[in-house]
Amino acid sequence: MASAANTDQTSTPITLADVRAAAGRLRGVAHHTPVLRSSTFDREAGAEVWLKCEQFQRGGAFKFRGAYNRIASMPEEQRQRGVIAFSSGNHAQAVALCGRLFAIPTVIVMPTDAPSVKVEATAGYGAEIVRYDRMTQDREALTRQLAEERSLTLVPPYNDPAIMAGAGTVALELLEEQPDLDVIAAPAGGGGLISGTAIAAHGVRPGTTVVAVETEAANHAWLSKRQDQRVQIPPPDTIADGIRTAQLGTLTWPVVRREVADVVLVSDDEVKEAMRFLLLRMKTLVEPTGAVAAAAALTSKLNGYGKRIGVILSGGNVAPETLCEVLGR
Repeated sequence: MASAANTDQTSTPITLADVRAAAGRLRGVAHHTPVLRSSTFDREAGAEVWLKCEQFQRGGAFKFRGAYNRIASMPEEQRQRGVIAFSSGNHAQAVALCGRLFAIPTVIVMPTDAPSVKVEATAGYGAEIVRYDRMTQDREALTRQLAEERSLTLVPPYNDPAIMAGAGTVALELLEEQPDLDVIAAPAGGGGLISGTAIAAHGVRPGTTVVAVETEAANHAWLSKRQDQRVQIPPPDTIADGIRTAQLGTLTWPVVRREVADVVLVSDDEVKEAMRFLLLRMKTLVEPTGAVAAAAALTSKLNGYGKRIGVILSGGNVAPETLCEVLGR
């Protein structure tokens, strides 16, 4: 049973100026990722589609942008004491990589069911990993306890203005390259990427429609938009492990409520089909979460919002066993 909670409906935690400031901090550090086109993809989608490829970002996902912006914004003394984060994978890798770049201690709280490829990559960047059971333990409570005990600064995965602003630089780059898009679609998750996307897009080109995409099981943003309040669901069972969040953040929800036109749902099978198409037809590997917005485009679920569509492929850190499952069908 989903539950709901009211939050501030009017505040705006970031502005276009914050996104531009984040872009300045990231310049020369983050990759300016490519935008791909495919006539076959366009034909299948029934629209013109531009794919912003964040699987080529440092750490393999857009998460590096927000993590770096957050840590770079800290006072030096605070940063040197170290940082802590909770994540199923991509944010974990991003914070761990930033820790290596800044030469500071990093502790990452990860669920026991996190994809092994993401756990190994996080450890490879030098982070200390603390495991927890997603179904029985509160990751935020555990992380805050460790932060207090060790004097570490929490770097949240999405519910933070600097994280949101950093994520917004994806759309900023996309619109610099292709300014006349009708719609931009991105995964919902906790809302960091989609809220940053909305602020950046509407700041640069107010007429752009921004649409969030979720899988059918991870539908808290879809429910929230329809009930006009922040809805919490049980931990969702979906192939898209990067959006297994239970609800939008207290900071991201007001932006999603006001700036995101709609939330579209896709099935896990449609995500798998999109992954297969991107790999076999376009020779680009994305993880399930990275393919959710592409799945919405390929199934023509975005066409009602416009015929010139920007799709954010949010990451490419797919577990080998998941890839085998997807390709084996």
